[in-house]
Amino acid sequence: MGAAQSVPSKTLHTLASIRGTNGLSMATPSIDLLLNLVPDHPDRVVTQLRSHPSLASQQDAHGYSLVHAATSYNHTDLLRALVRDFAVDPNTIDEDGETALFNAETVDMAKVLLEIGVNPELRNTDGQIAAEKLDDEDEQPLVAAYLREAASHPIPESSTSAPDRTSGTTTSSSAQAGTVNGDANGLHAPPPLPNGVKIEVGTMQQDEAGEEPDPEFRRRIEELAAREDFQTEDGQRELRHLVEDAISGLTQDGQGSATRRRLG
Repeated sequence: MGAAQSVPSKTLHTLASIRGTNGLSMATPSIDLLLNLVPDHPDRVVTQLRSHPSLASQQDAHGYSLVHAATSYNHTDLLRALVRDFAVDPNTIDEDGETALFNAETVDMAKVLLEIGVNPELRNTDGQIAAEKLDDEDEQPLVAAYLREAASHPIPESSTSAPDRTSGTTTSSSAQAGTVNGDANGLHAPPPLPNGVKIEVGTMQQDEAGEEPDPEFRRRIEELAAREDFQTEDGQRELRHLVEDAISGLTQDGQGSATRRRLG
C-alpha cells in the first residue's frame, strides 16, 4: 500500500517530534514515531527496533500496532521480521478487536498473515471475522473470497511459521485469543505428555459416554499434577504408570461387558 493511498483515520499519527537528518533521526523513539516510519521507511523501523526491541509489541492509543501498519502498507518483510525476529504476536488486536488480517488489502498479504500464524476465526467487537467484514464492496471482497476458500482448506499446523498464540484481552469474548500490548491473559500450554502416552480427541453422543470417571482415578491424577516434581522424570514416570493402570482397567471392564453381552 503506497503512501499516496487513503489511510484509515486511526493509522494517522503526528510527526511533530521527529527531528534530525532528513527529518527521521529520533533521539527518543516511541511507538507513534515508529508507526509513522512504516509507510516509507520500513527498514528504519527495523533498525530502531534492534536498539529498542521492547517497542516491537507496543500499540498506540487506539491499539494500532506495527503488525497492523506493516499489513496496511503491504510491507511483508517488516511483517515477517516483527514476528520472527522480535517475537511479536501476529494475533495482536486493536481497540476494535481486529487483528491485522482485517487490514489486508491484497490476497498475497492475507496469505502471508495466515502463514505467520494469524487466526482467521478471531472476531472483532462487532462479532465479525475478517472474511465477513472484508466481504463488502467498500472493503476487500477478493481477500474475503480467499479467506473463505482458505477456511475450507486450512493450512496444516506444522506448516505455519508461527504458533497461534492465545493471549490478550478485548471487549469481545470471541476475540480473546489476541494480544494487547504484549500482555497475556494468563493462559498457559499444558505440560507435555510423557513418552509413550498419546491422547486422541474426538466426539461422541451423550449415551455413548458411559459411566462417570472413577473418582479415585481422578483424585490420583489431581494429586500428581499438583506435586512440585510433576515435570521431573519421577513425576512423569508415575503419570505414565497411572495412565497405563487406567487403560488396563478399561480393557478389563470392556472384556467383562463383552462377556456379559454374549452370555445374555
